[in-house]
Amino acid sequence: MGGQTLELLRRLGRQVTRTSSFPPPQVHGHWSDDAVDDLLTDMLSRQGAGQRFFMTCFFKAVDEASLERLFLTSIRNFLIDQAKMTDRGKLRRRFSARLAADDRFWKVPGPSPRWTLTSRPDGAVWQGGLDELVEVAWRVRGVGITRWNHSGPTPAGTVHALMTVLTAILEHAEGSVREEDLARALEARFELLAPAQFVALHTDDGTLRDPTTSAQIPPGTVPGESEAQAGEIWSSLSRDERILLPYLGQRPDEAALLLGTGPVQATAVLEGLRERLRLALSDDDQQIAVMGALLRRCEDPPPAPVE
Repeated sequence: MGGQTLELLRRLGRQVTRTSSFPPPQVHGHWSDDAVDDLLTDMLSRQGAGQRFFMTCFFKAVDEASLERLFLTSIRNFLIDQAKMTDRGKLRRRFSARLAADDRFWKVPGPSPRWTLTSRPDGAVWQGGLDELVEVAWRVRGVGITRWNHSGPTPAGTVHALMTVLTAILEHAEGSVREEDLARALEARFELLAPAQFVALHTDDGTLRDPTTSAQIPPGTVPGESEAQAGEIWSSLSRDERILLPYLGQRPDEAALLLGTGPVQATAVLEGLRERLRLALSDDDQQIAVMGALLRRCEDPPPAPVE
């Protein structure tokens, strides 16, 4: 590959990334010249594929213009493959398949996929910002996601929640919205792809940290409300669920020792408890306070493990 070919690839790479919604490489927050260079490096360093890419394009090209088109298509296809491997790409495939199967929605063709309601006039395009779409998504109450599997069929409750929020967004937009923006709004609404948050179990001096202390309750919390909601949840829990409440992160074999049952039954209790809590707290703005009030009810020590 000569210098002119390399510069042509870099120019085409910048062109594709400026006019599309593909995410940049993970180490880059936005598309820059360095991000494009890293993209091309990944593309050309694939085992055997980089050389085949060049040979195929040169063999198929009949002039400089056709070579540019082949390079442009190859870069776009590589970006598509990369995007499909990300969590957001998987989310987009899930809801786009549902939208395509529903007569209420229509996919607007183009380099950056867009979706709109079939009842909207042709050519209408959403001109607002992503923050407004996220705000609309949060205004949809009464729906939550308690199960999010990373493979296999999407649970019916999850499908209902996704479609309800997507419909609200598109009704508000009154025009076609980029598929990427729809995915970002769903992520924010359901916190699907948010990184895990960890809380230290021990203080600096090695003593066990109390997760229910008032210092960890956010400002604006109303203790009476959180206690009342915690009481409702607590009354709905079974004896086994109350035992496992402080041990939600336990492995099934460890939970089985606490309950004195087999791993299969302990797994069922743990999964049921987790889903019950997710459903009860999915739309609550005092989750930490309510969870703290629940944990304070776990005063009785669990039964001694059966050896």
